[in-house]
Amino acid sequence: MTFLLRAGPLLTGLWLLPLFLWPVAALAQTPTTLTTPTTASTPAAAPGEARSSARTRAQRAPVPPRFDIELDAPDAVRDTLLRHMDLQRFRRLRSLDVNELNRLLLQAPDNLRNLLGTLGHFSPVIQVDPLQAPANDAGTDAARIDDDDDDDGAPPSLGTVRMRVDPGPQTRIASVQVIFQGEIATLPQAQAQREAIQAAAARRADQPFSQSEWDGAKNQALRQLTALRFPGGRISNSLADIDAANQRANLYIELDSGPLQRIGAIEVVGAERYDPAITERLARLSGLTPGTEYDLERLQAAQQRMAASGYFDAVFVYVEPTEQAAMLPVKVQLREARRQKLVLGVGASTDSGARVSIEHLHNRVPGIGWRARSELRLDQKDQIARTDWRSPVDPQGWQWLTEAQLSRLDDSLTRTTSQRLRWGQGQDGETLDRSVYLQYDRARVVQYLPFPLPEAAESSITANYAWARRRFDDPVSPRSGHGLAVELGAGTTLGTDRQPFARTQARWLGLWPLDGQDAASNRGRLALRLEGGAVVARDNAPVPETQLFLTGGDNTVRGYGLRDIGVPSPGGGVRAGRYKAVMSVEWQRPIWAENGQRSPWENVLFVDGGAVADRAGDLRPKWGVGTGLRYNSPVGPLQVDLAYGLETRELRLHLNVGFSF
Repeated sequence: MTFLLRAGPLLTGLWLLPLFLWPVAALAQTPTTLTTPTTASTPAAAPGEARSSARTRAQRAPVPPRFDIELDAPDAVRDTLLRHMDLQRFRRLRSLDVNELNRLLLQAPDNLRNLLGTLGHFSPVIQVDPLQAPANDAGTDAARIDDDDDDDGAPPSLGTVRMRVDPGPQTRIASVQVIFQGEIATLPQAQAQREAIQAAAARRADQPFSQSEWDGAKNQALRQLTALRFPGGRISNSLADIDAANQRANLYIELDSGPLQRIGAIEVVGAERYDPAITERLARLSGLTPGTEYDLERLQAAQQRMAASGYFDAVFVYVEPTEQAAMLPVKVQLREARRQKLVLGVGASTDSGARVSIEHLHNRVPGIGWRARSELRLDQKDQIARTDWRSPVDPQGWQWLTEAQLSRLDDSLTRTTSQRLRWGQGQDGETLDRSVYLQYDRARVVQYLPFPLPEAAESSITANYAWARRRFDDPVSPRSGHGLAVELGAGTTLGTDRQPFARTQARWLGLWPLDGQDAASNRGRLALRLEGGAVVARDNAPVPETQLFLTGGDNTVRGYGLRDIGVPSPGGGVRAGRYKAVMSVEWQRPIWAENGQRSPWENVLFVDGGAVADRAGDLRPKWGVGTGLRYNSPVGPLQVDLAYGLETRELRLHLNVGFSF
C-alpha cells in the first residue's frame, strides 16, 4: 500500500522552517551524511566495514579472460577477425556465465560474416562449435560471478570457443562508374577534371574489393572534385552492387559539384609587425588573384611561400566554401616571427669537421624595411663571415639584394682568403628562380710548401645572370622529376693586368622511378646528376681563385674530401682549375617492412666521378663508388654513405641532410 502526500505551499514552508531556525553553530559542527534507508532485517554496515569493502573493491585484480578463442582461418583474414569480433568485448566480463556466452555464440556467425564482407568475402562457410568447458570446472555453467562479489579470487574459466572460417573467394571490382551532377557536368573547362576523376576511379577495376578500398575510391573522387573549381562539392549518393555468386562488385559514385567558385579578396588576420601588403603580394604571386578559379594547389603554394619568406612562424591559408557566394574570400591567418632573432649553432660534417656558428636575423631594418641576415661560421676548414640584405618583393616578385662575404678556406697545402661583394635583383618562384647581379671578387692564395709561398692578390668584376627551374613531384623528398640551373657571367680582371673573361656553370638532376605505377615494386628509382663549368680567358689572365673550380666531397664526388679534386700543384696538393666536369649515377631502392609495406628507409648504390683541369682536353675523372642508407624524414632525406675513392684507395664516410636544388 502506498500513501501519497501532496503538500501545498504553506505546508512546504512549514517543513522548511526548522532548517532556518537550526543554530548556525550546530550546523557547522554536524557533518552532513547521505544514508540509504535500511530494513530491520538488514542492518547498515558500520563506517569501518564500508571503507574496508570499498578498499577491497578498489584493490581487486583485473579479470583474466573468461574464455579462450581458437580461430581456424587463413592468415589474410584471421588477424582482422580476431581483432574486431564482438566476442572480444565480453572476454573480461566478470558476471559472464555459460548461458550468456552460448547466446553470444549464436550471434557470432552473423558478426563474422559482416566482418568478412568488409574484406570482400561474401560467401563464407562459418562453423562455431558448442562451448567446451574445462574438465576441472564441472558445474561452472550453473555458476554466475556477481559484480558485487567481494571475493578477491579470479572468476573461473568458462572454456574454449572454437571457430572455423573458410572465407571463400574474394570479390573483385568489376567497374567503377562516376556520375556528375552540378556545374561540373556541363562546364567546358572542367572536362579535363571530369576525365581525371573517371580515369583514377577506373584504375581500381580488377582490384580486390574491400570496405577500405571502397572508402578509398569515394574519398579520392571527392578530393579530386573539391581540389579544383568546386570546393563545396560532395558525394550525393554511392552504391556498391555486390554479385556474390560471381564475385564481382560494381561501384557507383554520384558527385554533386555545386556551383563554380572563384577566388575573392584576400583577408589577412594577425599582421602587426609587418606590412599586410607583403602577405597579399605573396598570395598574388602564387596565383591567388581575385576572379581566378578556385585551386587548392595555389592555396598550398601561397601558404608554403609565405612560410618560407621568413616573416612568419606559422601561416594558415584557407577558404570557407558556401553556395551563396561565387567569390570566396581567401583568409590568411598569421603568427608573425619576431623582428630580430639570434641563433647559436654547434655541429659537425664529414667534409669540414666540427663547426660553430652564430647568426643574426633582422626582419625589418629601421629606415629601409629590408631583411638582413648576418652569419659567422667557423669550422676546421672554412671560416666565413657573411651578411645578406634583401628588400620586400615587388608586385612582380623581384627584390633588391646585396651581399658581402669574407672567407678563409684551408685545404691540405693551401689557404685562400677572399672577399666578395654582390648587388642586384632576384626573383624566387615556386619552380623558377632568376637573378641578375654585379659581383666583385678578390682572392689571395698561400701555398704551404716547406715555407709559405704567397701569391699576389687577384680581383675581378663581373655581370652575371642565374636561372634555375625545378620540376620535382615533391620539394622536400622528391621521387621523380628534374631540375636545371645555369649561371652565365662576363667581366674583367682588375689591377695592373686587366683582361676580359667569361664564366659559365650548369648543373642538372633527374629522377626516374623504375616501378612505374606499381606501388609494390622493389625496383626503386635512378638519380642522374651532371655538372659542368668553364672559365674562358687567356692563359695569363689573373682570374681570382674564387672564380675557378674545385670539386669533391659530400654533395659532389663521394670517396674524396672537400675540394680534394683540382689541378695538381708542383709542390703537392691541388689548386682550382678553369674547367670542371662532375657526374653521378645513384640507384635508390626501398627497404620493405615485415608487413609488406614500403618503409621510409632506402638502400643506395652509387658511382660518382669528377675532374678539374685548366684545359678541357685534360679532364681526367676520379671515381668513387659506394653504398649507403637513406631515411625519408618529414624534413627531407637523411643519408649516410660509405664511399671508396678509386684514386686514393681509401674509404670515406659521408653524411647529407635534406634535399636542395
